[in-house]
Amino acid sequence: MNLKNQSLTLFFIIAINALLLCAQTVKKLSEIPIRDPYIMPDKKSGHYYMYKSASVNTSGKVMGGVEAYKSRDLKNWEGPVQVFTVPDDNWITGAVWAPEVHTYNGKYYLFATLNSNIQWKKEQQGWPKYLFRGTQIFVSDHPDGPFLPYAKVPHTPMDQMALDGTLWVEEGRPYMIYCHEWVQVIDGTMVLVELSADLSAPAGDPLTLFHASAAGWSTGSSHDNIPVKSYVTDGCFLYRTKTGKLLMIWSSFMNGEYAIGIAESVTGKIHGPWVQQEKPLFTQNGGHGMIFRTFEGRLCMTFHRPNSPRGQERARIFELQDTGDTLQLLQELTL
Repeated sequence: MNLKNQSLTLFFIIAINALLLCAQTVKKLSEIPIRDPYIMPDKKSGHYYMYKSASVNTSGKVMGGVEAYKSRDLKNWEGPVQVFTVPDDNWITGAVWAPEVHTYNGKYYLFATLNSNIQWKKEQQGWPKYLFRGTQIFVSDHPDGPFLPYAKVPHTPMDQMALDGTLWVEEGRPYMIYCHEWVQVIDGTMVLVELSADLSAPAGDPLTLFHASAAGWSTGSSHDNIPVKSYVTDGCFLYRTKTGKLLMIWSSFMNGEYAIGIAESVTGKIHGPWVQQEKPLFTQNGGHGMIFRTFEGRLCMTFHRPNSPRGQERARIFELQDTGDTLQLLQELTL
């Protein structure tokens, strides 16, 4: 190769690399609007993945979906990249809420709450419409997808308005814990269902763990033209402390503000019974939290704040202290 050709080749290599660099968008957390953030540390790639809802327009039809950002330091986030779009032949194809990606038996599992326009029960005056939603599980060999369905229907029961499913594995048996919507039952509940070994389907009957009103800090919400308060269950996530206690963080409303509380299994087992710790974990208009460890071993929780007004939500990351009996929020990470 002569000098002229070498120069041209080098020029094209530099130009292509420059274009690729420009195509990568790097953002700070404060620049990424997001509700219900979920951060998965992926040891294989050395990246943190953060998943969020992102619908897409496919041939004039809006389909639910999920996009991901990734980071090596929790400060600088590359993306987003679309990692999932609801299949066109799925029973529900609407917006995705609260996507979570769990590693289990060498694969990656997306737990996604899918929304529909199916009004399956007559609306009560003053209440939101009964639009069916449920949590469905999808599987992939990679954290950035593609995530494929097992079936065309949710894993949660077809007679329940359900959302925010999460994974817990105990004594080798996988379970999904999800929220049974206050819109249907007024006093929202946390529900447990065992899953098949490959997470392809439910493997047992649903079991109610507790009601939202069981927590003293969960003060409920009033509605116009409705004589009763409603109690929300949102954003469940499980954690075992250094002394073996099994805790669940979850969100509801406290005096009109979105908040995070802690439930504790008396037996240390997923079936409970469950009691509510008196002191909530966070009460300042933020919630739907999840817990992860950094690659350096720091215990952290991320959640969105503020909960309102809409459009202002951002992922916040706080360091957590595991006292053995409970969790305590420490300082927010400077990112």
